[in-house]
Amino acid sequence: MAKKQSDSVYRIIDVVGVSEKSWEEAGRMAVEIAAGSLRDLRVAEVTKMDMKVEDGKVTAFRTRVALSFKYES
Repeated sequence: MAKKQSDSVYRIIDVVGVSEKSWEEAGRMAVEIAAGSLRDLRVAEVTKMDMKVEDGKVTAFRTRVALSFKYES
């Protein structure tokens, strides 16, 4: 028998992770660091990726992540 899902409300915030190695690492860092302050994270959606460029060279990868977490009642 299927479990009944209760009504709930979620908040979505944007966080940006930065890495000198890759977009994946930047995204992972954004989620892991945010998880230290936010409880009950549910979904992480990559919304944008870009690079920092200095003197014609890529110096950092930046990944913007939309995080959703459940409001506590």
